[in-house]
Amino acid sequence: MHRLWLVFAQTVTVCLGILFIVTTLRPEWLRGAPRTAAVPAQAPVNAAAGQGPVSYADAVVRATPAVVNIYTTKVVDVPLIPLPADPELNRLLRGLPGFSQRRQAGSLGSGVIVRADGYILTNYHVVEAADSIRVALNDGREADARVVGADPETDLAVLKIQLPKLQAIEFDEDERLRVGDVVLAIGNPFGVGQTTTLGIVSALGRNRLGINIYENFIQTDAAINPGNSGGALVDAHGRLVGINTAIYSETGGSLGIGFAIPARSAQTILEEIIRSGKVTRGWVGIEPQDITPDLMRAFGLKQQNGLIVAGVLRGGPAHRAGLRVGDIVLALDGEPLPDSIAFLNAVAPLKPGTDVQLTVLREGREYTVKVEVGERPAAVRRKP
Repeated sequence: MHRLWLVFAQTVTVCLGILFIVTTLRPEWLRGAPRTAAVPAQAPVNAAAGQGPVSYADAVVRATPAVVNIYTTKVVDVPLIPLPADPELNRLLRGLPGFSQRRQAGSLGSGVIVRADGYILTNYHVVEAADSIRVALNDGREADARVVGADPETDLAVLKIQLPKLQAIEFDEDERLRVGDVVLAIGNPFGVGQTTTLGIVSALGRNRLGINIYENFIQTDAAINPGNSGGALVDAHGRLVGINTAIYSETGGSLGIGFAIPARSAQTILEEIIRSGKVTRGWVGIEPQDITPDLMRAFGLKQQNGLIVAGVLRGGPAHRAGLRVGDIVLALDGEPLPDSIAFLNAVAPLKPGTDVQLTVLREGREYTVKVEVGERPAAVRRKP
């Protein structure tokens, strides 16, 4: 019996020793096997989902054959001595023989082939007063161009060239341009050759910039520089969305604020110029002025809507209808007019000979005045 207890005691002692050694040196042997969590399979992520193309090469390939470089020349009188500041003395000196020398000056710009039969859209200021116009295509061909017609009030002009197999640009017929959309500006900046720059649409419907009489600009941060005028602003698919027109700059270079005329507006003017050689707009013969807070108080107005008649052209439609300086125009055919821009945009599409009803406030009383719309006289573009 004693012998059995001795064997039992030795066995327990050995087991405890082994347990101590295992606990000290290999504690993980005593733990249970780790549980494996079931991880659900995930669908592969499409890196391109919701993103635009990583390259706009296809858009450039589609658009660039229709974008042209325009070179113009004209003869100018260059004074041989500095001109005085006095206008009258300046005019007298210019009339003296030998005071100036006639020289040929050149300038450059861009244009867009909009019809395969040779019609090109560009800016009026690119070809203004030019004696000769030369167009260079992307494929290396060149041709002389003639001016079909121009619209200085929107700074657009239509040219015509005679060349076979011309590729016209595609217009964005959907008109779904939004702020934030990617756009490409294609033109000939500084005469270095055809160049493409990338940006986004920064704003739509910009006006009151003092660039043109009728303003409805696309603003973009795509780099637009001198020489880009008249070039194409296209979307990410290479479709025309605008005609590059102007930049805001204090240095002459791009500061990321450029302006383009919407393609739909340019297309309307293009078709009218091709059809009749000019653009016809409605006109009533007044000089409109916005109502400022000071004028609102001076006239005792309750709201700032409408416009003040600051001038009436003698013999014009408004003068014949009895409008006076100081009248406040509130509505046209019952539609309220918030400001002078709205008034100009409402009258411009009207055909000459159309009768309209103007709601006029005069000496605190409202009147309805019938005006027969006339044709807006041709304007000379204001120099910047």
